Amino acid sequence: MRQALAALALMLGAQVAFAGCGAEETACEVDLGSYHARVPDGAIKGAILYLHGFGGTGEGALRASRDWVNTALARGYVLVAPDGLPYAEGRGRGWSFIPGRPVLRDEEAFLTSVRDDAAARFGFDADQMILSGFSIGGSMTSYLACEAPGSFAAYAPVAGGFWRPHPTECSGPVRLLHTHGWTDGTVPLEGRVLRGGDATTPEALMQGDIFYTLRMWREVNACNQLRADRFVTEGPFLRRAWDRCAEGSALEFALFPGGHVVPEGWAEMMLDWYEGL
Repeated sequence: MRQALAALALMLGAQVAFAGCGAEETACEVDLGSYHARVPDGAIKGAILYLHGFGGTGEGALRASRDWVNTALARGYVLVAPDGLPYAEGRGRGWSFIPGRPVLRDEEAFLTSVRDDAAARFGFDADQMILSGFSIGGSMTSYLACEAPGSFAAYAPVAGGFWRPHPTECSGPVRLLHTHGWTDGTVPLEGRVLRGGDATTPEALMQGDIFYTLRMWREVNACNQLRADRFVTEGPFLRRAWDRCAEGSALEFALFPGGHVVPEGWAEMMLDWYEGL
């Protein structure tokens, strides 16, 4: 009887909390920032914490018009989208992680506090939350996976990886699926110089090399055979997976024939990957 009452209280508490914040117009607040959320109509299966791209917002990331949002909700996942820090001159929001730049917020502390707050409000297991993000949000996802791999159950960056100078080591094995467009011109697979000179200028602001990023993940996950173990070429994604790696780790790379977007079908592929781990 006590267990049933406790479960009912948790469910009602989550509903009341959701009525108070997390709706499209009303952000939930934690000590270091804010976030938005969407909850599936039926039973909750899991959760995704999703980081918006350059200039975006948490609210905008969860628009109902986005294919991946509707797919994830239909599969029973709570969607949580934090707000990045405001850029100067009204250029939207972003994340504080770029090597050599001032640290404006402890993003690890912020994102883990969002994880825990959302789990308590909406009634899911914080230990089963996926961290994902697009573009600069994908980069933030990659850096947190590198620095604190145990913070989330798995990592799924899209169109964003490390920046130069690349990290030379990470904390431990990860479960990670990186997705990238073959013709991405905003975050090219090889990276690009954004300002401050060219590729020979040490102080220039430069995106990283996704192939270097994958090499780092292979080293971190102890994938000592180097080459991939599985190849999947069905549908729009060309996928490579490394299986003979550290126990409990997972590493996969998915290319698609497109540019700087979250591609149609991504959420279905990513959740199939995660649920099959």
